[in-house]
Amino acid sequence: MSSRAGLPAEESDLVNLPELLDAYHDVEPDPANPDQRVAFGTSGHRGSSLKGSFNEAHIAAITAAIIEYRRQQGYTGPLYLARDTHALSEPAFLTALEVLAAAEVPTMIDDRDGYTPTPVLSRAIIKHNANRGSAQGLADGIVITPSHNPPADGGFKYNPPHGGPADSDATGWIEDRANALLESGWQSISRRPFQRAFHLENTTNFDYTASYIEDLGLVIDIPAIRDSGLHIGADPLGGASVDYWAAIAEQLDLNIEVVNPDVDPTWAFMTLDWDEKIRMDCSSPSAMASLIANRDKYDLATGNDADADRHGIVTPDAGLMNPNHYLAVAIDYLFSHREQWSPDTAIGKTLVSSSLIDKVAAARGRRLLEVPVGFKWFVPGLMDGTVGFGGEESAGASFLTRDGSTWTTDKDGILLCLLAAEITAVTGRTPSQRFDELTAEFGSSAYARIDAPATREQKAALKQLSPAQVTADTLAGEAITAKLTEAPGNGAAIGGLKVTTDSAWFAARPSGTEDVYKIYAESFKGADHLAQVQQEAKSVVDAVIGG
Repeated sequence: MSSRAGLPAEESDLVNLPELLDAYHDVEPDPANPDQRVAFGTSGHRGSSLKGSFNEAHIAAITAAIIEYRRQQGYTGPLYLARDTHALSEPAFLTALEVLAAAEVPTMIDDRDGYTPTPVLSRAIIKHNANRGSAQGLADGIVITPSHNPPADGGFKYNPPHGGPADSDATGWIEDRANALLESGWQSISRRPFQRAFHLENTTNFDYTASYIEDLGLVIDIPAIRDSGLHIGADPLGGASVDYWAAIAEQLDLNIEVVNPDVDPTWAFMTLDWDEKIRMDCSSPSAMASLIANRDKYDLATGNDADADRHGIVTPDAGLMNPNHYLAVAIDYLFSHREQWSPDTAIGKTLVSSSLIDKVAAARGRRLLEVPVGFKWFVPGLMDGTVGFGGEESAGASFLTRDGSTWTTDKDGILLCLLAAEITAVTGRTPSQRFDELTAEFGSSAYARIDAPATREQKAALKQLSPAQVTADTLAGEAITAKLTEAPGNGAAIGGLKVTTDSAWFAARPSGTEDVYKIYAESFKGADHLAQVQQEAKSVVDAVIGG
């Protein structure tokens, strides 16, 4: 049968919402089952109520653990609480608020009882904590979102006072404590019924929308976009940015049309992703098929995932840009048009992002900070201004304000979409046209990610790999120049392996949720050479982990 990827979802593809929501309360997770315990990955705890991995018990336990953690750290300021449009985000929001209210944690919730993008929460934390020198009065936050995951999933993420994703020390402590609470009887966790919790003195209605939008001029050249008259199509993909794009258009007087303004927790309006699942991945041509098909209606079109921490850029001349391509363009533009940034400000990239970024950084005379996968590695640099831009190959990035101060320390998809508009307005060229110019200067590459099967034991072996275990000295006909298990930018463990040559590289990392490992690869010698790199990469890894 032919694939339905890129085609509209059908009735049989939709999640059963009553079943999903009933399972949130009715399914009791088994702490002895590894798949039903609290597990913090790079983006918090994720799961589904139907699988016993995202249920009332998990949320009550995680929230209680976060309360203990923040007390231990001495944080006495408000906790900003945000949620996206996934169906499970609503009951999880209520559970979290009940636990927070019982513990008398001052909690900031959206004054419209609406949805809040991840970057908006990050910005709110940073603004509150500005110029506070001690833990006393510091704010932190919780974002309830599984990001771009399918409609049956839920997610729960903690952002400490720096405003970005919590580091492994914090998430490890919270995870262990939450699991201990699951095992000892989560029902004993104190809660205040949400009808009362909403009206307690400690629960504050906060205008997230105004707080974020009123500051956008600090980081984006809004007058340039306005004066250009660019017609922008902004597709929130049924996510938390839906009201924000309408407000940005109105309050900043920009020519923005909100595409697909409906919020439907089944996402029945979506086109299916590559694996025929509904997934709000704004970097996927299949998930973005409807916007791509209508790209000629706009001078520029953009997409965001459910919590708006990712971006998708669609141009009339090229369609949906590869995330790596846009990152290179964004970096090139920013480091040419932000005169107030320090000449020592670095460019941050994950080690599985395109080497085109390395070439841009070298040509612009900028230091490159190459870190493991996970946006948390960019947080310190974005906080102190030593990193001007931090970006991931999965279409997540943020950068400093125009004067070189902190904007957000979490990925900001809205910001990167507005930057695409600024680039077009200021240069007169779309980001895809500018990318063509970069490839003419530095060469073009072929880049792809594939998955290979791996058992739990094999994934563990890959995560603990040492360079000495890799005996190969060539890759796809070229001498190997480096075998890395630590990121060159900060010495942190990759949790896998990266192998480089003069014109190609691959990186292999175990999946945190599936029985596969991921092979990222790039070649500046074309698609055929990339295929050879991928094939030999699998052989190199399998030889070590016993595949």
